[in-house]
Amino acid sequence: MIIEEDGTTISTSNSTQVIKEGNMASFVADVVEESKNIPIIVEFYISHSDTGNKFSQILEKIVTQLGGIVKLVKLNLEENRQLAAQLQVQTAPTVFGFKNGQPIDAFAGPQPESQIKAFIKRLTGNTKTPMDEVLDQAEQLIEEGDPEQAKILYSQILAQDDTNGTATSGLIRCYVATGEIDKATSFAANLQGALLNHPEVQAARSALELAKASEASGDIQEYISKLEVNNNDHQARFDLAICLYGSGQSKQALDELLKIIRIDRNWNDEAARKQMIKIFEALGADNPVTIQARRDLSTILFS
Repeated sequence: MIIEEDGTTISTSNSTQVIKEGNMASFVADVVEESKNIPIIVEFYISHSDTGNKFSQILEKIVTQLGGIVKLVKLNLEENRQLAAQLQVQTAPTVFGFKNGQPIDAFAGPQPESQIKAFIKRLTGNTKTPMDEVLDQAEQLIEEGDPEQAKILYSQILAQDDTNGTATSGLIRCYVATGEIDKATSFAANLQGALLNHPEVQAARSALELAKASEASGDIQEYISKLEVNNNDHQARFDLAICLYGSGQSKQALDELLKIIRIDRNWNDEAARKQMIKIFEALGADNPVTIQARRDLSTILFS
């Protein structure tokens, strides 16, 4: 994988560098000794299994995407029976994780992609992949107020790994930040599978829903004027909160929603509380504004 944008270059090893066919004669050099330098995944496979072949393709794709922080050595089970017996391999696929010359983890039978990634994560620890570094750069660009450049990086990552939840959520947030609400809506509507349950994607979709609501909500002063006439106009206060969030005033928006809940927590089928939850998801659980507003909400609800 190579990603270049404004001087940023990320080069990763291709599959011929990180994936190789092994055998008993090369096992010590390819696996035991090499694992003292870099984690090694060993896959025992059989070539005439459709299920096994599909699993192998997923494993190879993931290893290639990781850009050289781990290597894969493939061993044909039928051609390496003696080695398989020594490692107590009884079925294919069987996968081992080697580190520092020793097997430290293993599993037998096909596993879903999420479990394969979790297995490799245990093997590699906190080692950052080239893709992780690009994600960090994209996030920094957003923080610096440059969503256009961040959007390019996220798009390039998704072109190579369309299951990446962080890049998916990042692209939605970039579209929202650049005012491309229709593009964000179309992109989010086409998401499928595990991405829909990814926490970062859910947060980005909440931010998109809030942005769409803000776009259609009206003018802040309009709702302030309505509240000056009737301070108990919950709909006006609710609409004011949406406008405030859309203008970047998240704390003030949450404060207005809390005012509604203090007076009538059940108003409009708990609309104020539900809107607060959306804002919490969009801001993130670790955001200081979220933390304080959650405390305030709990105080009201459980008093």
